[in-house]
Amino acid sequence: MAKTQYVKETENKDKKDSNKSRFSNEGPVQARVEEFLGRTGARGEVTQVTVTILAGRNKDRTMRRNVKGPVRVGDLLILRETEIEARKIRKNITKGAQS
Repeated sequence: MAKTQYVKETENKDKKDSNKSRFSNEGPVQARVEEFLGRTGARGEVTQVTVTILAGRNKDRTMRRNVKGPVRVGDLLILRETEIEARKIRKNITKGAQS
């Protein structure tokens, strides 16, 4: 019986540790849209842009992000994190290609 309780306690401890954020806790950061790269998403509802980070640990870093909704060059975005960059849009994809 005691062995079963010990296993349950370690499982709960692992769950608590997994809830911690693996990203830095610097909070929301402003970024300026520098360039419009294209549309992505199943229906073209997402815009891929390059942004320059204006504050925080990654200040002056340029990165690629996906934005949902209307956006123009020069707009300010508020980013939750600055550590994950969007994948490049693949070109020359025909609809329904299976390769």
